[in-house]
Amino acid sequence: MADRTIEDFLAALAVDRGAAANTLAAYRRDLEGAAQLVGPLEDAPRASLSRLGEAWSTLAPATIARKSSALRQFFAFLEDEGLRGDNPSAALPRPAPRRNLPKVLDHDQIAALFAQAEGEAEDGGPGALRLLAMLELLYGSGLRATELVALPLNAVPRDAPFLTITGKGGKERLVPLGTRARAAISRWLAVRPEGSPWLFPSRASHLTRIRLYQMIKALAERAGLPPAKVSPHVLRHAFATHLLEGGADLRALQTLLGHADIATTQIYTHVEAARLVTLVNERHPLAQHGRLRSGQQPDSAK
Repeated sequence: MADRTIEDFLAALAVDRGAAANTLAAYRRDLEGAAQLVGPLEDAPRASLSRLGEAWSTLAPATIARKSSALRQFFAFLEDEGLRGDNPSAALPRPAPRRNLPKVLDHDQIAALFAQAEGEAEDGGPGALRLLAMLELLYGSGLRATELVALPLNAVPRDAPFLTITGKGGKERLVPLGTRARAAISRWLAVRPEGSPWLFPSRASHLTRIRLYQMIKALAERAGLPPAKVSPHVLRHAFATHLLEGGADLRALQTLLGHADIATTQIYTHVEAARLVTLVNERHPLAQHGRLRSGQQPDSAK
């Protein structure tokens, strides 16, 4: 029965929330892993669940929070379906929330990356033109790596300045396609191999997400940037942060990024706040006297 209830729960997630395959797989791993520690979940007493904190003590707080969330949703499902008379979720560990700020490239680093890509594309080589088109879409439209590599050829409009993207959970959204991106895609289409339904084809299907990561990091190294600090996801973060710096509305940014919850988009307000603190510490006149950096009074105040 244990396996059946998990399957029923996952089916409900897929139908009611349109959960993506990767999301369902993660829930399955978390639930089956917990069942291995405490036994069948539909019968697990609170005392057993309270011991999960010790079993998970070596895991990162974010991982513990994710596992606990999966279990809470599962127990709520059992209760709603009448498969369990109580909800023991209160016994689950609750790690202190901690959300790391995303890595972001500054404007000079973005410029260096594009200068390298544009220089390499001058000779019209297919590989360089493909990389430039992908770079324009990652930073210019804020696409996820998975969305980018899986773009079908028919997603590229002839006239409309938008791309239709199928994001997480199969949800569609429109993202802007700027003049630069359109020009880069046109150059790529002129040399792109024919016979594939994908915008960025490979031998078997479309370019893989791993290969995209490798290409972006190699470009960063050639541009003189630390490869560890550059990835497709970092370019998406830069797209969002730089739009926010330019005055973009948070709700508009949520739509562009395809976030289901505005709380996910709000992380970028923290990035902007951190940038402003750095700006004050470095550029404020009193910082030159050491007051803002060290907390000491300037000489004139003593």
